[in-house]
Amino acid sequence: MPFLARRDVRSLVRKLGAHARPSQQKEALFTIAGLSVFGGDSDTLVAIASAGAIPPLVQLLGPGSSAEVREDAAAALCNLAQHHDNQVAIAAAGAIPLLVQLLAPGISANVQQNAAAALCHLAEHAGNAITIAAAGAIPALVQLLGSGSGDLAKEFAALALKLLGHDIAENRATIAAAGASADVVVLEEMERLGIYDDGHGKEE
Repeated sequence: MPFLARRDVRSLVRKLGAHARPSQQKEALFTIAGLSVFGGDSDTLVAIASAGAIPPLVQLLGPGSSAEVREDAAAALCNLAQHHDNQVAIAAAGAIPLLVQLLAPGISANVQQNAAAALCHLAEHAGNAITIAAAGAIPALVQLLGSGSGDLAKEFAALALKLLGHDIAENRATIAAAGASADVVVLEEMERLGIYDDGHGKEE
């Protein structure tokens, strides 16, 4: 496993716990996010999740955490969600409603961006796409497209909506009902940002 031995990953995961000092949590979040980005092979992503990282990361998304901690926790979960097995585990740990809450107006732009990115990866799984829509993500993602958010946040929102609407008629209807010609808004935003339909479907 790149960068750290498995026992070191387990040690980092312990530092994410509620009894850890803020400085320890910050160090662990930074390191785990870096591992999942720069060592983002399947073995690394699965090893981090297997060490128990997902539940404490989900807990750190909650209102008891600072904006900085929520931003980093959402980023770490986003990176872990690149692996399909982790997508299921992250959803099972209750991350989806918390990530949807982080799309709300008034939340910092970086937190919104990372939450949208995490939902984008999670929406690759068909079962998650239904759960994400049921949690109220579609109106929030459509609103994000029309807000003053940066291009990355809009890109993730557009891609998430594309995945949520793929082969799920109910979700497409919700997208259309979320605003005037919401489907058109999504497609126009994807075109503006240079995002093209690659024909890929979801994991079952």
